[in-house]
Amino acid sequence: MKLQIEIAGQKRQVELARANERAIWTIDGQRLEADAVAVSSGTYSILINGKSFEVRVESLGAELRAITAGRDFRVAIRDEREWRRNRGGSVEAEGRQQVLAPMPGKIVRVLVSAGDSVRAGQGLLVVEAMKMQNEIRAPKSGTIDRVRVVEGQTVNAGQVVVIIS
Repeated sequence: MKLQIEIAGQKRQVELARANERAIWTIDGQRLEADAVAVSSGTYSILINGKSFEVRVESLGAELRAITAGRDFRVAIRDEREWRRNRGGSVEAEGRQQVLAPMPGKIVRVLVSAGDSVRAGQGLLVVEAMKMQNEIRAPKSGTIDRVRVVEGQTVNAGQVVVIIS
């Protein structure tokens, strides 16, 4: 996965790959291997070159706030594929939308229920495929008409998982 990340005003090109449980990062062309484990919601334990770091991450609208070793960082993440697909804009889908599973996998978390109000880009469900978890997000702001899956259910690529109006 290739991302453009801005940390404390500095832009970085980042690529993430996985080798078993180890994350392999390439940051501005330099390779970095790290072990990362979610300790609790929003808190991660990261091991880099034998040094351990605890990082707390909070959402601040379109940005993130990362706190580690007494330092506070503002982080903006842009997925290049998503940016290209949206041409850098923030256009919402219109009308009733059927949200589809992007890949075959297992539903590990359902984040919304029928009747909930959601904003464009808000997480709806989490699908696990090939030991990676992917959040499926709302294509538009609206109300959840129907959630067509439950936690633990297996889904196929292109299967309707949520309907939003």
